[in-house]
Amino acid sequence: MKKQLKTMGAALTAGMLALALAACGGNGTDAPKGSAQTGSGSYKIGVIQLTEHPALDAANKGFVQAIEDSGLDVEIDQQNAQNDQSACQTIASKFVGDNDDLIFAIATPAAQAAAGTTTDIPIVGTAITDFAESGLVASNDKPGNNVTGTSDLTPVAQQIEMLHKVLPDAKTVGLLYASNESNSEIQIKMAEEALDELGIAHERYTVSSTNEIQSVVESAVGKVDAIYSPTDNTIAQGAAQVGQICLEAKIPFITGEENMCMAGGLFTLSINYEDLGYRAGEMAVKILKGEATPADMAIEQLPAEDLVVVKNEEVAEALGIDLSVLDE
Repeated sequence: MKKQLKTMGAALTAGMLALALAACGGNGTDAPKGSAQTGSGSYKIGVIQLTEHPALDAANKGFVQAIEDSGLDVEIDQQNAQNDQSACQTIASKFVGDNDDLIFAIATPAAQAAAGTTTDIPIVGTAITDFAESGLVASNDKPGNNVTGTSDLTPVAQQIEMLHKVLPDAKTVGLLYASNESNSEIQIKMAEEALDELGIAHERYTVSSTNEIQSVVESAVGKVDAIYSPTDNTIAQGAAQVGQICLEAKIPFITGEENMCMAGGLFTLSINYEDLGYRAGEMAVKILKGEATPADMAIEQLPAEDLVVVKNEEVAEALGIDLSVLDE
């Protein structure tokens, strides 16, 4: 069945996502049940979502749509860790205890928790910047274990080039991210390399939780000409707060993805997270049907032609910035 994708505008609830399908019986071991190995029968999928914000919600929605479109008999157990890594581990242990056929992990910490809990149950991850760099797989081309999925590695260098194009007089850029997210650390290093090539100074501003966002962003006021944040889950959760502080201080806030941008950013070059989740769902279906194993399934990314420029014209008008240069 051809997928029908729509832009996600609000967080999904577990009730909206749950599939009213038959549950499977367990075999009492930390291993995929027979149905997952033979590609027949019914299945149980446990979903660990790190936190609630539009990008991760959209990935979740896309995944569920792909499972529905497959026609398989599947029960999905939706669990949200509310940005608590210890909760991710508790949820992963629950899924292992329930003897689920597959675990779907949304965001790097969720996948790391799942991978640290079981080496037998297949794990499909999404919204993960770099599976190999995050220690989830041996290689992105050939994972070699029970983990595979789709990467949301964003075109950081292109985003920085866009920043320079829109803000040619910017001398210093603040790099805002959560210090406990390895996915963000990878992207921040890429941003620093791109800024160095353009001769633009940069300074890191880190938080460990959303509670620190206000004080950290306010500390950057007067010191930077723009703030850039990658696809960071903590900052995404507080993007509206960052955007409001930046707007009041007349500081452009450049984001790593679309939903962060529309919450208060200025512009971005973004992937579609619903598409990303759908592709992860297609991978999960192949695993459940016994057509492939995670060890041999390369980590996938959406094609470059699917990237879209997103502009927040309301913020641009408030800041008096012309974004028409992005159309050239």
